[in-house]
Amino acid sequence: QVQLVESGGGLVQAGGSLRLSCAASGRTSSPYYMGWFRQAPGKEREFVTAVTWSGDTIFYADSVKGRFTISRDNAKKTTMYLQMNSLKPEDTAVYYCAARGGWGPAIMRTRPSEYDYWGQGTQVTVSS
Repeated sequence: QVQLVESGGGLVQAGGSLRLSCAASGRTSSPYYMGWFRQAPGKEREFVTAVTWSGDTIFYADSVKGRFTISRDNAKKTTMYLQMNSLKPEDTAVYYCAARGGWGPAIMRTRPSEYDYWGQGTQVTVSS
């Protein structure tokens, strides 16, 4: 089991930046594929970005490419970050950190059902 806790959300004006963090605890010695999702009111949870177990391969949703950057602390593998730049009002959502246990192919995993563990979410609000 692993527990995930997000932090860093808040209110920012359009064009601004925020950095989210996801801290993992518990069985962190095992490899995890990790990602970020977001969910706006009345909408389904959508994929934002993910990084494979080794940290070598990264995937982004088209809507955030060039603006968002995912990274992880490869030394400890217990913390993951999401740097969000050039934020837009449509980025407003609750952002969730997610992890998938066990090894597997380094493919893009965009469905929430592909992840085993979830954080509680952190609110990001972008004003126009």
